[in-house]
Amino acid sequence: MKKSDCYTFYQGNSPLLVSIPHDGRALPTEISKLMTSNALSLPDTDWNVSCLYQFCKEIDASMIIAKYSRYVVDLNRNDTDKSLYKNKITTGVCPSNSFDGNYLYKDSKTINAIEKQQRIKLYWMPYHNKIKSCLKNIKNHFGYALLWDAHSIRSEIPSLFPGKLPDLNIGSNDQKSCSIYAQNAVISTAKNSPYSVAVNDRFKGGYITRYYGIPEKNQHAIQLELAQSCYMDEHTMDYDIIRAEKLVNTLRKMLLTFANSID
Repeated sequence: MKKSDCYTFYQGNSPLLVSIPHDGRALPTEISKLMTSNALSLPDTDWNVSCLYQFCKEIDASMIIAKYSRYVVDLNRNDTDKSLYKNKITTGVCPSNSFDGNYLYKDSKTINAIEKQQRIKLYWMPYHNKIKSCLKNIKNHFGYALLWDAHSIRSEIPSLFPGKLPDLNIGSNDQKSCSIYAQNAVISTAKNSPYSVAVNDRFKGGYITRYYGIPEKNQHAIQLELAQSCYMDEHTMDYDIIRAEKLVNTLRKMLLTFANSID
């Protein structure tokens, strides 16, 4: 296990790297003192995703887990702040509002260009530099590399999507970030599980999936967005061990399918 100021990294010995960019909780003091009390509760965190994916060590996957909150910098957004979803509400690389539209900072403060660039340099670049170097090493060793970007979200967020979110939301940037065979194999495994499944619907994959998924260069990426109701109580935020263990059985099968889908 290797640690940095921005992430924790576990070195595996397989072609698979699992990225967990939104389970970080750390807030620098100079930022937290400016935030509202609601923002300090970090409501948009991908709660306990790093716990769910601890089994990845058993299947010899590498893992990179962010330490800092997405409110400091969003690692799954373009550093130029280019919007990922046309005509849909989304938060930026240094958000000023939560998913519900609430201000993160007192007095409705926004992040200016200088501060944004500082945060990108301090928190965004180290994470992405590590992904790049890890994928390069994997490709040099195996001839190809696989990236699984692991996320979760509240099952109901009216400002982002109508109704209740499906349990497993698979994104491949409309089949551009990985081979069709790999995507279909993962989808088939998911659909044989007890969970509802959506593919390239509301969650097509964020910046990480879109940027690092280059199948024509033997680099394949998939994003999985989980509904948090699958493994926790969304009202108390308590981790539900029974629900989580059931979900992990499906996640393990999906990742092993992905890992074995490229020759």
